[in-house]
Amino acid sequence: MKFALSLNMERLTPSEDMRDVIQHALTMVQIAEDGGFHSAWSAEHHTIELTIGPNPLSLLIHWGQYAKKIRLGTAILVAPYWHPIRAAGEAALTDLYIDGRLEFGIGRGAFQWEFDRLAGGMPQEEGGAQMREMLPAILELWKGDYTHNGDIWQFPKATSVPKPLQQPHPPVWVAARDPASFDFSMKMGADIMSTPLSRPFSEVETYAERLATAVQENPGVPRPRWCVLRRAFVHETEDRADVPVNASIDYGRRFENMFGTGGTVDNGFPELIPLDKVRDGKNYDPAVIRDAMIFGTPDQVIEKCELYEDVGVDILMLGVNFGLDPADERKSLELFIKEVAPHFAKREAEKSKAAQ
Repeated sequence: MKFALSLNMERLTPSEDMRDVIQHALTMVQIAEDGGFHSAWSAEHHTIELTIGPNPLSLLIHWGQYAKKIRLGTAILVAPYWHPIRAAGEAALTDLYIDGRLEFGIGRGAFQWEFDRLAGGMPQEEGGAQMREMLPAILELWKGDYTHNGDIWQFPKATSVPKPLQQPHPPVWVAARDPASFDFSMKMGADIMSTPLSRPFSEVETYAERLATAVQENPGVPRPRWCVLRRAFVHETEDRADVPVNASIDYGRRFENMFGTGGTVDNGFPELIPLDKVRDGKNYDPAVIRDAMIFGTPDQVIEKCELYEDVGVDILMLGVNFGLDPADERKSLELFIKEVAPHFAKREAEKSKAAQ
């Protein structure tokens, strides 16, 4: 199992200098690269300071000028906010700028707050139709001239300019949680990324079953790589165990604004929703969060990560931004690299030796 970094630029207060936020994100990517991480990923989000990424491809280009080895991905590009020709061209240009290291992740989007402002108020659950029409079009545009007559977009003969450096195209990832998305990913020859949000590990096991079903129902199609995103925080001693838990709770209370239509956001800063107003109170139980997330001392985190490897996860993406102090984020990542990652490198070496 390889490790990846999910990194959103974020501000919790107007007093934070955006230039410091940009530099911190780059520093985290460089630490991950030096630590042997497979990839670093940026999300697309708009109008909220909690997740700053109006164009994740631009951020990848910035990172790629300083981090020269690590692969860089979009997790995810939100299909309803794009046109296929623009998405194909900008992704291809990014791949060229970062020397053929792009991992292209696409999905339907999640936050109704953004859909109300960028997708004409379309219900976010309908975004899957855009994603399913857009991805095949992008793949064709990367090949060459292509005419598209779909339900959502129509355009005469066109091609992606430029073409991506990686051929036939950069690795493609589809955000999938429901069975239909797993099946679509298989049929597109795409890899799969999933996020169980704040749900317990049993949710990951459910996704593993859906992946197995999709593989079984698509004979002859190679099993895709499977990436799972989970919030992660490593602390040296038990007296810091509440730090990530409390941050995760407050982060979720802010994000409750994003999923509905009645949230309160002041100049880009989402307000905290009272705990008695959240949609699913059990997801805010400190004991549930401590158990579900990859939080703990190095030994505890190793034990949790082993569960993901054993269930078939190929890349475990660590979500490190959820309202923590930047110094804590950096220390946690450094501890993971020093104390956790070597365990899995050794485990992989032992498996390879046994297979010979």
